[in-house]
Amino acid sequence: MRMAVIGAGAVGGLVAALAARAGHEVLVTARGEHAEAIASAGLHVDGGWGEWVAAVELVESIPNRALDLLVLATKAHDSATALEGWGPHDGTPVLVLQNGLGGEDAVRDALPHSPVAIGLALFAVSLTAPGHVTVTGPNGLTFGGDAAAVAVAEPLLREVLPAEIVLAENIRGAQWTKLLINQVNALPAITGLSVQQTIAHPGLRDVLARAMVETVRVGTAAGARWGRIGAVDADAVAAVRAGGTPAAEHLAQHLAAGMGDVPNPASMLQSIRRGRTTEVEAINGAVVALGTQHGVRTRVNAALVALVHAVERSGEHLAPAELAASIPPL
Repeated sequence: MRMAVIGAGAVGGLVAALAARAGHEVLVTARGEHAEAIASAGLHVDGGWGEWVAAVELVESIPNRALDLLVLATKAHDSATALEGWGPHDGTPVLVLQNGLGGEDAVRDALPHSPVAIGLALFAVSLTAPGHVTVTGPNGLTFGGDAAAVAVAEPLLREVLPAEIVLAENIRGAQWTKLLINQVNALPAITGLSVQQTIAHPGLRDVLARAMVETVRVGTAAGARWGRIGAVDADAVAAVRAGGTPAAEHLAQHLAAGMGDVPNPASMLQSIRRGRTTEVEAINGAVVALGTQHGVRTRVNAALVALVHAVERSGEHLAPAELAASIPPL
C-alpha cells in the first residue's frame, strides 16, 4: 500500500512507522525540527511496542502519485489548513486519527468525494524528541465510518497495530465517549502534571469530574448515542448522568488505573511544551459550543478553555490549588 500521513507527530508518526515497518510505502508531512530529524534519520520509535527506526519519505509538497490511503493526524483545529492543496487526491479514502470534533467535517469540505473513516486511539504516545516517538500506553483503537474507507483502513490497521482493533457500528457515539474521556486533557496542559498526577489530586479530580458531567449533559441534549470505547460504554455514561460528580470521579480513577505507571503527559501538554497551539477548542471548546447551541450551561469547560489559552500565551503553568479555586461550580 502507498499511503500518506498528513501530520506525522506523535499519533501520526507512530502509525506511519508501524506501516513502514510492515513494508508499506509511507509518505509523511511534518514541521520544523521534527521534519528535519525525519528527513535525516527516519522515525525512531520505542516504548511499549518495541524499538525500531522506520524509513518514511518526508514530502514538502502534495505528491503527484496515486495513493491508496490518506491518514489525517494533525490536531483537529489544523485540519482545514493541512488539507489545502490535497484536492488532486479527492476520492482517496481518508482515515482521521484525531482527538475532539471537527476533523471529519474538514475532510468532507476539502475532499468531498473521499470516503472517511474515523479512528479513536486509546494507545498513548508521546513525541519525546524531534524524530522520536515513545509508546507509553500500548492500548487499542476503535474505528468506523464510511464502508469504502473502512475497507481500505481496516486490513492495514489489523496488520500493523499490535493491539486490539474494534470496528464500531456507532462510531459517532464512540466519538462522544472519547470526547468524555478526553476531558483528562486540559488539566495537564494547565498544570504541567501528567494525567495520572492530575487524577490523583483531589482538587483537580473534582474539576475534571465537573467537566465530565457537563460533557455528558451536553451530549445527552445533543442526542448522542453513546458508544463503547475501551472500557467506557453507555452504561458508564449513564452512571455519570445519574450520579453526577462522585460518579465522574470514580470513572476518572478507573481511567487512571488503566494507564499504568508510565506518566501520560496528554496531547495538550505536549503541545504546550513544544510551543504549539493545543486542541482545546476541538475538545472543551466543542462542549462549550454545543452547550450554547442546546441550552446547557458549560461554565467549567469554558473556564478550562480560557486557562489553556492563557498557558499557551504565557508558557506558565498554574499550581493545582490555584487552578481548582478558579473554576466555577456546575
